[in-house]
Amino acid sequence: MSDIIDVKAVDSEKAESLKTVGWISYLLHLIVAVAAVLPGAQVGVGILLVALIIDLVKKGDAEGTWQASHFSWRIRSVIWAGILYVVTSPLWFLLLIPGMIAWAIISIWFLYRIVRGMVRMNASQAMPS
Repeated sequence: MSDIIDVKAVDSEKAESLKTVGWISYLLHLIVAVAAVLPGAQVGVGILLVALIIDLVKKGDAEGTWQASHFSWRIRSVIWAGILYVVTSPLWFLLLIPGMIAWAIISIWFLYRIVRGMVRMNASQAMPS
């Protein structure tokens, strides 16, 4: 009986599993980001929270790999977008147009970050710090 474990195969399986989780998370983020840019296409924060929870739970599994940077990238993107939405929300009460412009800019920025991350993930490249 052989108890030899092929470490390379295990690492390869783990890497593929993390990449699959990363793609699922990016796709959930993309749905929310596209809906945020398109008027009247709001899908709610539920999908975004699911993606954020996936990232928070699986981030530890990615430590020491190039994919860890993608988990951090997505988490930071959501947190910063949330902060920016909250900070600019008073603009909606003052004047409608400034609030719309601010949220449109934040939504486009969020979409850019998600697409940029997806492109680098597809190329199996880490995100910059």
